[in-house]
Amino acid sequence: MSEHQPSSAPPPACDLLIEGGIVITLDDRRRVIEDGAVAVADGRIAAVGARSELGVYREGAARIIDCTGKLVLPGLTDGHTHLFQTLGRSLGDGMSLVPWLRHFMLPYSLNMTREIAEAAVRLGALQAALSGTTMVVDNHYAPTDTETTLAAAQAVEDVGIRGAIARGVFGEMNPGAELMGVEPRLFMWTAEQELAITEECMAERPAGSRVEVWPCPENIVYVTPDLIESCAQLAESGGVRWHMHCSEAQDEIGFFEAVHSARPVAWLEDRGLLSERTTLAHAIWLDPDEVAAMGERKATAVHNPVSNQYLASGVLHLRPLLSAGANVALGSDGIAVAGQDMFEAMKSGTLMHRVAHLDPTAATVEQFLELAALGGAAMTGIDGGSLAPGKAADLVVLDIDRVRHTPWNRPAASVVHSGRAGDVETVVVAGEVIVEDGRSTRVDEDEVRAAAAEAAGKLFGKAHLTGTDLMKDWQ
Repeated sequence: MSEHQPSSAPPPACDLLIEGGIVITLDDRRRVIEDGAVAVADGRIAAVGARSELGVYREGAARIIDCTGKLVLPGLTDGHTHLFQTLGRSLGDGMSLVPWLRHFMLPYSLNMTREIAEAAVRLGALQAALSGTTMVVDNHYAPTDTETTLAAAQAVEDVGIRGAIARGVFGEMNPGAELMGVEPRLFMWTAEQELAITEECMAERPAGSRVEVWPCPENIVYVTPDLIESCAQLAESGGVRWHMHCSEAQDEIGFFEAVHSARPVAWLEDRGLLSERTTLAHAIWLDPDEVAAMGERKATAVHNPVSNQYLASGVLHLRPLLSAGANVALGSDGIAVAGQDMFEAMKSGTLMHRVAHLDPTAATVEQFLELAALGGAAMTGIDGGSLAPGKAADLVVLDIDRVRHTPWNRPAASVVHSGRAGDVETVVVAGEVIVEDGRSTRVDEDEVRAAAAEAAGKLFGKAHLTGTDLMKDWQ
């Protein structure tokens, strides 16, 4: 065939072509492409480049979305949240962690039913999706029976995002729990029962599912060592990660040392429990040896900057952890102490580290965008976090044709400092458009909100928790 003759080859397969926007790729070259395009086929990214370069995909595209005046970026991961806490929005304000747990969240949790939890999780997952979050790690610990855990997973999948339901494991009452003042009624299962329920849920939602189930010994202080080890082993045998609150508040270090004569992360390292599968929520109060151990084992610390400021818990050792080789992901820690908004988390985290070090170079906007996308993908094992050929087709389109984004000078800075959940126009997960024109394509938003409002009325009547009750000393 002459080079001047048209090719008879069919156009390349393309389920979705997004074109015309500014594309922040977060690929190996960290390209930002003006008037860019992303081609999607079979749930994966087929090609990324300038719109003029991807014209070959237009003819065979099942759908084309014009993103002129829009920004396209990789899907964001919320590495630590509690979707069932969504109904507690705005309550518990003004407390540090241990009183917050004792006087608000634990009574709230004890009165949660399967029906209420399912409504709360669906609302939280919906808000995550509408905010540009394509993956959540949901630490679910109320209630934790098989049926409720699986219902929580289904509620997340109904909305269309990816997820890991990190099933909260307590086991039996123990000295660490007594020191922290944890409500004994939360310790309702034996260690054997906890593991059996978790394993049953993992069998229903195995590795590779849109929504997996992970083991989650709830807190290193008040779960027994043997049960923590068993959870880590269960995660390894199931090919998933495992999750745990660790070293969040300074008091927790003293509690753990009083029982185990060791610091928490040092103890994990000594027991051989730190690995790429280990994902530790907060991990604030680490000494240099613990930071080094996290890095050597490539474990993940989930940074929750809004929550950490809300509860005045402390500041993560971000630069040392990254320098040591640890993975750092970003989390919201749920609506009860923050917002289900990763844009808020990115901005808050950037500014938090600058003021903590009195150094405007202590954290960058590019760094926090990477934590929310690439760090989250590494934490969860998803082959994503960037817009590059072969990667998972999880992406977000923002409407930046707004006064707040004018003039548009530096994309990463504008996203982190000026971006809002309300800018999210389109969300794609595994190649499926799950949010379009700022609305869910999967669920009826009005029905989800109505069910959640009804559930909140039932919960607070049962738990006897109101904002007035919690703030009566202030009044």
